[in-house]
Amino acid sequence: MARPNPVNRPPDSKIAVYPGSFDPFTNGHLDVVDRALGIFDKLIIAVAANPEKRQPLFTVEERVELIRASLNGRDRAEVSTYRGLTVEYARSQGARTLVKGLRAYSDFDAELQQALMNRKLAPDIHTVFLMSGFAHIFVSSSILKDIASYGGKVSDLVPPPVARALKEKYR
Repeated sequence: MARPNPVNRPPDSKIAVYPGSFDPFTNGHLDVVDRALGIFDKLIIAVAANPEKRQPLFTVEERVELIRASLNGRDRAEVSTYRGLTVEYARSQGARTLVKGLRAYSDFDAELQQALMNRKLAPDIHTVFLMSGFAHIFVSSSILKDIASYGGKVSDLVPPPVARALKEKYR
């Protein structure tokens, strides 16, 4: 009897990694967290700490703390940081699935390219795309930062800890 192809074998555990910059963490991100927790036993929200990215508004440490403060009893979700290749980080955590949130077709194009490269680098790591809820489809971190920088109201678009932090940053 032939052994199953390890790429197509079901994951040994239901651990997933939700990677991103999360600068800042939005209600759309939280919606993806909730959807992923409906599928996976454990979700690791992995804040990318890659210094070559553009200058973030919040430090990596601030982002981690804001996400933790926003999780409100979601005890199967944890937050950590990582550097380097996302697929290598996922392996180090025992995860075989990456979760990526989508809002619009433009997100899909960029995320598909990334998912295909991740599959080339690590055929054993799968990418799952989860659609954001309709209430969050127009929200992006860059738009939020722009609105907040002019004193606009963003409290209905981000978790309360993030709304407070944005207000403080742009005071």
